[in-house]
Amino acid sequence: MKFIQRTETIILVVVPCNVDIATTEVLRMAQDVDPEGKRTLAILTKPDLVDRGTERGILEIMKNTVIPLSKGYLIVKCRGQKDINDRISLSEATRRERDFFKNHEYFSVFLKQEKATIQCLASKLTHNLVNHIKSSLPLISEQVRKQLWDTRKELSECEKGPPLDPYQRKSFLITTLTDFNRKIEDLSSGETTSGENMYYEMRAEFAKWKDTLDGANERFHNEMQKVVKEYEHRHRGRELPGFTNYKVFEEVAQEIVAELKGPAICTMKTIKDIVLKTYTDTADRCFSRYPYLLHVSKDKIENIHSKQEAKVEERIEEQIKMEQLVYTQDALYKKSLKETYDSPIDYSKQTNKDRPSVDSEDGTDAVDDRDMVDRSNCPEKMVSYYKIVAQRMADQVPMLISLFMLKEAAQLLCGEMLNLMDGADVREILREDSDISRRRIDMQGRQERLSLAQEKLNNFQ
Repeated sequence: MKFIQRTETIILVVVPCNVDIATTEVLRMAQDVDPEGKRTLAILTKPDLVDRGTERGILEIMKNTVIPLSKGYLIVKCRGQKDINDRISLSEATRRERDFFKNHEYFSVFLKQEKATIQCLASKLTHNLVNHIKSSLPLISEQVRKQLWDTRKELSECEKGPPLDPYQRKSFLITTLTDFNRKIEDLSSGETTSGENMYYEMRAEFAKWKDTLDGANERFHNEMQKVVKEYEHRHRGRELPGFTNYKVFEEVAQEIVAELKGPAICTMKTIKDIVLKTYTDTADRCFSRYPYLLHVSKDKIENIHSKQEAKVEERIEEQIKMEQLVYTQDALYKKSLKETYDSPIDYSKQTNKDRPSVDSEDGTDAVDDRDMVDRSNCPEKMVSYYKIVAQRMADQVPMLISLFMLKEAAQLLCGEMLNLMDGADVREILREDSDISRRRIDMQGRQERLSLAQEKLNNFQ
């Protein structure tokens, strides 16, 4: 029923002559879908089994008067089971069929009218099929044109995917990887064309790192005040007040610098999380339809940043070790010292407990340290050095993190993504796993078939 109800289909109704042809089910089905009989050709078989006395009924049917069909009726005699068992050839069977109709008392007329034998049927079917195709071509062509237009429109509304052609598919993969790499490079260089700006979050973290250094500066000053006081109490020998041992200053500087390692590592890990999330989000957007690419890219992002994290941590440890050497150029130190003296610490904001002082022998605060200690040896001199350390660390740690966690990580990621092209199964790499992609692939195949059909139809018309 699915096939015979199509207007471009010729319906062949095959009915044995020894049944009631007018009431047969197959003819009724044909009449339901083709009531005017324009597409129906009836074929009567087994004429040798017709009961004597019923031949005239067959004649009336063959005359197309009982159930009129525009294509009319044909009658054939096929090989029987005995002929098949005896292996009668098709040519011999054709000859016997022709002799049957030629010598038949009633049916010989059909041979003269070319309405009998399989050979006549083949000729008539070919003629009918050609004419039917010719008459159906305009309608079929219009249907193909409409379906092709609808398919193209529906396909244009779908997300573009990889081409079906192998060479175009490889080019598509290169374009896809290049687009991802370009986005990663833009992010690493601070470009904000994609709407994302990692540097905004990174800058906030680096500002927190600077605040940590500034806080350490205050701790350094307070620590030096305590050390001076402690030295005056317990370690001062015959030297006059204020002549603190340089070794004490060096130990305090090293201790404060060592405390900076934890915050520096913490800053690095926070930046790593920011970069990792941004790169992963970019992979999600670029490879959302390609499970293989998405899985591989995320693995590479994670592995690269884990390695880079270890590298940055090692560099930070090296930086801390260098800072513990307690060194700077004389000119830089003198400049910092001058700036410190030009902006002396306001002791009036400190409590008596915090103020540096020297106790008298009876246990009372006798003289304020700022009054009795030579200015060239006071804690300001020591704080001046820490300002230089803080400036170096304030820049160096962010630069290390930016170089290895951002720039170098981006370069490594882009290189490894392009390496996927080496001996890769492009079809597997671009394998999609979504309803939209499957629907798009079906429509692409349909579009190709319809385009080919339209081309063929245009050649016939």
